[in-house]
Amino acid sequence: MYQYIKGKLTEVKPIGVTVETGGIGYLLLVPNPFRLERYINTDVTIFTELIVREDAHTLYGFTGESEKSMFKSLLKVTGIGPKSALAILAAATPNEIISAIEREDNAFMQKFPGIGKKTASQIILDLKGKLKPDELSAPAETAPAANPSYVEEALMALEALGYSKRELTRIEKKLTKEEITSVDEAVKLGLKLLLN
Repeated sequence: MYQYIKGKLTEVKPIGVTVETGGIGYLLLVPNPFRLERYINTDVTIFTELIVREDAHTLYGFTGESEKSMFKSLLKVTGIGPKSALAILAAATPNEIISAIEREDNAFMQKFPGIGKKTASQIILDLKGKLKPDELSAPAETAPAANPSYVEEALMALEALGYSKRELTRIEKKLTKEEITSVDEAVKLGLKLLLN
């Protein structure tokens, strides 16, 4: 129904971002919201997917067409819902996911929250040979000044993606020892630690 929303990014939370356009603030659930933090109070274009359920109408947002396309492809797999698809996209790029699918790398797919052996095999079975890698690389990101709450916000974002308190407690000490200069960097490092 909605292809994209163009407007001012007004808020970044662990579960998503708010984009204001025409006097309306749209809450968009996105993979790793903190990677958009540097765009706060600037105009952005977020590609969207509206999912209508009996109890909710939810807008999901993506930084590009390839991310949105991967989300839609993942939703076609039995056992994958929007939350799982977002968690996968928060931890890996579409090209990394496609590469793992084509290599039939079950271990890589099982590292995401909520993805067991059966679901990982189902993703590979359903999507192998059907996805094309994106030729465009992601833009480089600039980190804001250091802030001690980055790790705390990153852990909230990871929890929103479905990682358990136990898993997050395991990586928290490692994260606090690192020199982290943004929430996005903390989320990325957290995901790397969780996937290893």
